[in-house]
Amino acid sequence: MNFFKRVLSTITGIIIFCVICFVGLFLLGVLFGSGSEQEIKVKPNTVLDLKLDFPIKDYAGKTEFAEYPFLNENEKNGLFNIIDAINYAATDNNIKGISIENNFINAGISQTKALRDALLKFKTSGKFITAYADIYTQKDYYLSSVADTVYINPVGAMEFKGLYSQRLYYKDFQEKSGLKMEVVRFGKYKSAVEPYLANKMSANNREQITVYLNSIWSEIKKEISDSRGVTVTRLNTIADSLLARNAKLAKAANLVDRVAYYDEYIGDLKQAINVEDKKKLERITIKKYAKYVAPKVRKGNYKNKIAVIYAEGEIIYGEGDLGFVGQGSMNKSLKKAREDDKIKAVVLRINSPGGSALASELIWREIELTKKVKPVIVSMGNLAASGGYYIACNADRIFAEPTTITGSIGVFGTLPNAKELADSWGINAEQVVTNKNAVTYSFFEHLNDEQRAFIKEGIVDIYELFTGRVAEGRNMTQDDVKTIAQGRVWTGSDALKNGLVDELGGLDLALQYAAQQVEMDSYKIQEFPVFEKNLDKMLEDFGLVKTKESILIEELGEENYKILKEIKAMSKRKGVQLLFPFDVEIK
Repeated sequence: MNFFKRVLSTITGIIIFCVICFVGLFLLGVLFGSGSEQEIKVKPNTVLDLKLDFPIKDYAGKTEFAEYPFLNENEKNGLFNIIDAINYAATDNNIKGISIENNFINAGISQTKALRDALLKFKTSGKFITAYADIYTQKDYYLSSVADTVYINPVGAMEFKGLYSQRLYYKDFQEKSGLKMEVVRFGKYKSAVEPYLANKMSANNREQITVYLNSIWSEIKKEISDSRGVTVTRLNTIADSLLARNAKLAKAANLVDRVAYYDEYIGDLKQAINVEDKKKLERITIKKYAKYVAPKVRKGNYKNKIAVIYAEGEIIYGEGDLGFVGQGSMNKSLKKAREDDKIKAVVLRINSPGGSALASELIWREIELTKKVKPVIVSMGNLAASGGYYIACNADRIFAEPTTITGSIGVFGTLPNAKELADSWGINAEQVVTNKNAVTYSFFEHLNDEQRAFIKEGIVDIYELFTGRVAEGRNMTQDDVKTIAQGRVWTGSDALKNGLVDELGGLDLALQYAAQQVEMDSYKIQEFPVFEKNLDKMLEDFGLVKTKESILIEELGEENYKILKEIKAMSKRKGVQLLFPFDVEIK
């Protein structure tokens, strides 16, 4: 009888466990997946609310959970989803105009320019654009200056003062703390490591920053001047003397059209679309509208596709993720695009400051393989520098925005060192070696001349490889590449002049060029990468689900768990063993 009771209780426990798991997964599905299924409707006489206070990425990302497909994510709030929405709104009879409000826009300069260009195109439809803010940041105003009417709160403020860049320098801090960075670099402009080597900015670094800041600022002033009818010279005077710092001054400087409270602004919007004052103003957020528009745009011929592969974030060695570019996900994407007969061309959209030299080289190789099968075009965003340029240089054609930061063809290595800090705390590191160069680097010892020479040799080899790749990809001599390399940073405008890019323009121009190369009039866009996730692993990382092993390690400790594993292994050994007599960890 007890046996049957135990069996019954076990079966009951299993059923209850399954029910709990099902309910848990259902709740997760509701939490993560339900929002995407809600139908979005656009009512007649609607104003599109372009509020861009969320982080704007080029690619919103697509994530798939192999075992739990109802948790799959396919967001539609990326930069180009927003641009698609703005373009679609121009022909949508339900959308009467666009309102840009209190943004504090969370996007880069080149992303902001791309949005601004889309708004300029929207204006050709004859529909209105208005802008309102309590406070205009400089980037907000750059975007909002396209509006037919620019409003500001009577007690509002405006930031219009020019651009600046600030760097912190740590040399004295390192000396005082005893925690230093051992630096080996190649390229006199490779300034990423300069703060560890000096107390102030070098002349070379100041030169390159001055050049690219002025280049970006010139582009911003020119576009604001065209929209507002204020000369570039006058804009410089306004910036120098802060002559637009409050609502009254901004109006006097002709940077805004109306000084009004928000309720007055809403009243003007209602009047613009003939809505009675007492009635509600119909509005839709850009996030919702972009999701509504996504299935309707770029349909084209499903037999013809262009792959858009996004390389966004720092380049790391590994799989990569939404915030990091890894050769794992990138090369899978390139391979899929290369082997899919429906995909006729590839556009690689790069928004990256670079990173791992090895990962960059592996991605470069996959691009080379893809180029042999179909065209590969590069579109640069805010940044395509260093490793970001490495993975661009062998493309069939490179497009950049005028404000893109690119180049930085140089190499560096940094190794943290705590020798002085350890000495001050009475810590001494001793090494036992089998060979002369067994210790290539120790956190507790300074690099000696020989170690530094070996590292420098590796840095030089990578620099030679990098400049060689650029020379090959850009049809230049390696010596010519080196004259514009040395780690120097360029804007897209300057990169066009020195041959690092082919044409100024955004993703739209890159897609047009790609379509022309394969003689396609219509096409469907397929976006990559698709990031594959393991929900069980994610929950374990958050401490929500733990494996048997992780529980034992937590309870027993790492060392005791190793002893337990060894005892378990010994119990399984039978017969004579030829076995190393003790466990040793070799580093």
